[in-house]
Amino acid sequence: MIDRLVKSAFQTGCLSVESEGLIRQLLTLKTHSLQDLTALETLYNAVCLGQVQREAPESAEALRPDYTTTMPSASLGI
Repeated sequence: MIDRLVKSAFQTGCLSVESEGLIRQLLTLKTHSLQDLTALETLYNAVCLGQVQREAPESAEALRPDYTTTMPSASLGI
């Protein structure tokens, strides 16, 4: 699901407040995949480079994936 929200942000060139909120909710549920986290990291880099704009006024750091808290060890095969 996160990867679809990221794809939409790249298509429009803008990450909406709503999409960002959904991404945050999905991360707290810890049901995301490695593909979702990879997409999120790509989005973070695009925001930092100015390729995608954010509607939210916070810094891009709010988007940075924290793999230590968002990725369950079971999905890493550990």
